Order: sequence, then C-alpha cells, then structure tokens
Amino acid sequence: MYLPLLLVCEPAALHCVGVAPANIPKNFVKRVPEGDERERLVCEQCDFIHYDNPRIIVGAVCTWQGRYLMCKRAIEPRKGFWTLPAGFMEVGEPAADGAAREAWEEARVKLEIDGLLAIYDVLHVGQVQLIYRARLRTPEYAAGPESLEVALYDWDDIPWDNLAFPTVRWALEAHRELGDRPLAAPFTNPDRDLGGSSPE
Repeated sequence: MYLPLLLVCEPAALHCVGVAPANIPKNFVKRVPEGDERERLVCEQCDFIHYDNPRIIVGAVCTWQGRYLMCKRAIEPRKGFWTLPAGFMEVGEPAADGAAREAWEEARVKLEIDGLLAIYDVLHVGQVQLIYRARLRTPEYAAGPESLEVALYDWDDIPWDNLAFPTVRWALEAHRELGDRPLAAPFTNPDRDLGGSSPE
C-alpha cells in the first residue's frame, strides 16, 4: 500500500515536484543510482534520488488491573474491528512518546510506558511496528476521533474474532506470555510470518 508522497529535489528545482507513485513526474525514472544496489526513483534533470523507506508504527498493549485496553476502529482499513492504540510515528518524536500520543488520540488515556515489548515486520505494507508495554495511570478512557468505541477487556472477553490485524493478536499474546516479568529482548514475528497487517 502506498500513500501520496511529495517528491522534492531542491527548493529551486520545481521540475521535481510531483506525487508518487500513482502520478510519478515524467522527469523521474526507475534506475539503480551510482554506488547503490537497488532500483530507485531518480530525477533525470538533477539526479535527486527518492528513497521509498518503511513507515514506523508505534503503539502499546495497555492494561489496567489485568484488563486490556482495546479500540474499535472508526477509520479504514478494517473499520469496525478492534485494535490496540497505535499509529504512524511523527518526525522528531521519540518512539515511546509516539505510542503514548496515539493512546491519547484514540482512547483519551495517559500511559506509563514500561518498555519495548515487540518489533514486528509487516513487509507487504512497508511497516515496522514498535509495540510497547504500558499501564494506564487511571481507569478513565473515552473514544477519540479515530475510535468508534473503547473498552477495557478481561483476557477471555477480548473480541478475538474481530481483531483488525494479526499483529494485534501477536502483541496481546506476547504480553500475556511475558506477564509481569521484566522486559528482555523484544518479541518478533511468530515463525518469521511477515504478513502481520493482513486481516486473518
């Protein structure tokens, strides 16, 4: 999945402004730049190289007295399905701060971040997901603009058949497996499954 992306070479090089990849400017071609080993989008007029790098997703498994915070998505993809509070990391933002921000935006909760729980590679959508272990500071929550509903669930009551993405299940199960033990090496894709954002 691609998102609209502005291609800009230099402030004065207006010939290199366009939208990619749906409407790649005519002056951009795919080729392997000198000193590189991968095919890139390169401007034929000024040799600007556009690097299409993975997007970083930050989120958290958030608990309050053994119950898990879940958000029902109000936006696509997977609108109406349940997920953990998570989203795109912002430029200039520490990853853990991004996870706390997403929890506030989606569930209006304040977190105590314990540490990094898991790192998941989701290759087909170009994502790296950083999932933290966190606790709610208070049990108050409310649906933010990207959530239809927010709830605290006991483990057995989590809507397992209506989870938005496989990475949600992976993160919940990682949290359950670790329990209250100290964090060590982060969990990763189970059995090297690299399809973590597709619906199950």
